[in-house]
Amino acid sequence: MTAGRRLSGGVRGGRVSWHAGISLLVLVCAGILARRHWPVIEEGVGRLAVADRGWLLVATAATIATWACSALAQQGAVTRPLPAGRLVAVQFAASAANHVLPAGLGAGAVNLRFLTRCGLPVTRSATALAVKACAGTAVRGCLIGGLALACPGALRLPQVPATARTATVWAVAAVVAAVAAALLAGPLRRALRCVLLDVRAVHEVPARAAALWGGSLAFAALHAAVVIAVTQAIDLPLPPARVALAYLAASSAAVLLPTPGGLGSLDAALALALTLAGAPAGAAASTVLGYRLLTVWLPLLPGLVALGLLIRRRVL
Repeated sequence: MTAGRRLSGGVRGGRVSWHAGISLLVLVCAGILARRHWPVIEEGVGRLAVADRGWLLVATAATIATWACSALAQQGAVTRPLPAGRLVAVQFAASAANHVLPAGLGAGAVNLRFLTRCGLPVTRSATALAVKACAGTAVRGCLIGGLALACPGALRLPQVPATARTATVWAVAAVVAAVAAALLAGPLRRALRCVLLDVRAVHEVPARAAALWGGSLAFAALHAAVVIAVTQAIDLPLPPARVALAYLAASSAAVLLPTPGGLGSLDAALALALTLAGAPAGAAASTVLGYRLLTVWLPLLPGLVALGLLIRRRVL
C-alpha cells in the first residue's frame, strides 16, 4: 500500500513538474516576444486607456455572466441537484485557481472537491467533469464551423513551408493514433464507458441536458462577447462574427499548450488570429490586454479570496 502511494505520488509529481516546465518555457517565450514587440504593446495600452467605457461595462457584465453559465453547465453534467449559490461561487473561485495551475488543473481540482463534498463519489465527480468538458469542446467545434461558413476566408493561416506542413500533418496523425490506442487500453476504455453512461443518464432528464448544452453554449458565446465588446470599445473595424471566430479558434489552439489559464499561449494565439483577420497590430494588442484584464487580472485576487473562504467554510 505504501509503495503504491509513493508510486502514485511520484507519477503526480512528475506530471506537475512536466506541466510546470512547459508553462515556464511558454511564459519565457511570451516574455521575449513582449520585449521584442514592446512598442506595439505600448500602443495597445494607450488605445485601451481611451476606450469607450460603455462597451467596457458590457464586457464586464459578460465576464460576470460566464461564471453563472459555467455553473449551469456543471449542474447539467450531474443528475442530482446542487446548491445553486455555492455552485456559482465555486465557479468564480475555480476560475482564479485555473490561472494559478497549468492545463486547467486548478478549476478541475476545485470542482472535483466541490462535487465530492456534495456527496458524489470521486469516480462520478470525475466523469461529470469529463461530460462538461466534452460538451464544451463540442459546442466550440460547432460554433467555429458555423462561423467559418458564415465568414468564408476569415480563418487564414500564416504561410509555412511545405516541409513544415507535412511534418505537422504527420504529428497530428501520430497524436490521433496515440489517443486512439490509449482509449482502447483497459483502464481508459472503462473510464470512457463511465463517461458515456453518465452522458446517457444526463440526457434522460431533459432539464439537465438543456442546462449542460445551454450553459456550455452560453459560456463560449459570452467569452467571445467579451472580446467583441473590447474591440467595439477601441473602435476596431472588424465584424463581430470575425472577432468571435478569431477568439474561438485561438482559444481552442491555446489548449494545446498547458499554461496556467492559457497565459502566454492564448495571448499570442488571439493576437495572431486578430491580426490575420485584418486588425492592426496595436489594436490586436489592445484587445488581448482588455480581455485579459477583465477575465484574469481584475477577478484574480477576489477569486483567490473566495477560494480561501470556501475552503474555510468546508464547501471545498
